[in-house]
Amino acid sequence: MQGKHILLGVTGGIAAYKSPDLVRRLRERGAEVQVVMTAAAREFVTPTTFQAVSGRAVRCELWDAAAEAAMGHIELARWADLILIAPASADFIARLAHGHADDLLATLCLASAAPLAIAPAMNQLMWTNAATRANVALLSARGVRLLGPAAGDQACGETGPGRMLEPLELAEQAATQFGGGALAGRRVLVSAGPTRERIDPVRFISNRSSGKMGFAVAQAAREAGAQVVLVAGPVTLSTPGGVDRIDVESAADMLQAVLRELPGTDVFIATAAVADYRPAQAAPHKIKKTSATLELSMERTADVLGTVAARADRPLVVGFAAETEAVEGNARAKLLKKNLDLIAANEVGHDKAFDSDDNQLLVLTRNGRHELPRADKLTLARGLVELIAAELAARGQLRKRGPARA
Repeated sequence: MQGKHILLGVTGGIAAYKSPDLVRRLRERGAEVQVVMTAAAREFVTPTTFQAVSGRAVRCELWDAAAEAAMGHIELARWADLILIAPASADFIARLAHGHADDLLATLCLASAAPLAIAPAMNQLMWTNAATRANVALLSARGVRLLGPAAGDQACGETGPGRMLEPLELAEQAATQFGGGALAGRRVLVSAGPTRERIDPVRFISNRSSGKMGFAVAQAAREAGAQVVLVAGPVTLSTPGGVDRIDVESAADMLQAVLRELPGTDVFIATAAVADYRPAQAAPHKIKKTSATLELSMERTADVLGTVAARADRPLVVGFAAETEAVEGNARAKLLKKNLDLIAANEVGHDKAFDSDDNQLLVLTRNGRHELPRADKLTLARGLVELIAAELAARGQLRKRGPARA
């Protein structure tokens, strides 16, 4: 986003208190931010606050004599590389859908050719109202990008959809509007989370994977410009913006979904902690506690990573190794045994990695190693994506050079 011009529209709603932080997040990524506020927005946050965090005087009035002497609203509309409305109230969404130009922000939206994205924020009943749904559908059909909303507790005391996405997520999604990036034009398939293998209708075998690393990798790949498909085991995580998600349960389900999505894929990143074994026969009814012990006959599950890596039409294949000992040795053995291109290894157990928000990775290739020091998982995911992009670029250069001469 370095040097990009973001016109941030702020409309009336309690979520406007988050918008100054959004300005900060956008500027951290190198963007220049011009804030335009509606009259209702100024009832929640002052223009002075936005001027302090943006470094620019806030624009509020369409009939600003000084600015409009030189057709200021047209100049501002041409300045923007992206118009982002956050929060976008139900009232503003309605006015935008029907082409109103009764204030500065609405006029700018009509007068600009820049991409337009809205982050709705409103009461959950307002969001689900038929009128709002029709307005949103109309805007989506015109190419306006919808960012959110999220679901959860609301300022009014109710719970449901209608919360504005958090500033960090909005900034990350805004970055994807500009294309480009190290993986631009690539299709990336990511598996994430645990699998569940059924014992009976109410019990299953699983593991401690939270899916956080895989979701971070999907987000980082999307930030890098890739088209991303995320095949997720049972987790309670929000889907990263711009990512297509497929939910599965068992190892067999995951393999089926991955193989279905594989055609056209450039990179497969297998972060999922797929169960190695499953009950040979799941009981049709709940197993009753009738004896002191219970024996389960187990069989191997489908090897998702190995199956993809063995295909003749395989993409670049990246595996993960969660080890409790001999991390590098075990990871390199897995790299070679499964014919992987890269593997990201980390130590697990004793409150390490699983369920944690941070981690550290050792990334191995056939000819090298890279250490990514302890950091939050999104930072690590971005570092991993950079290494994957570099590997793709190197392979592209080798293909361009052709076969080596004797």
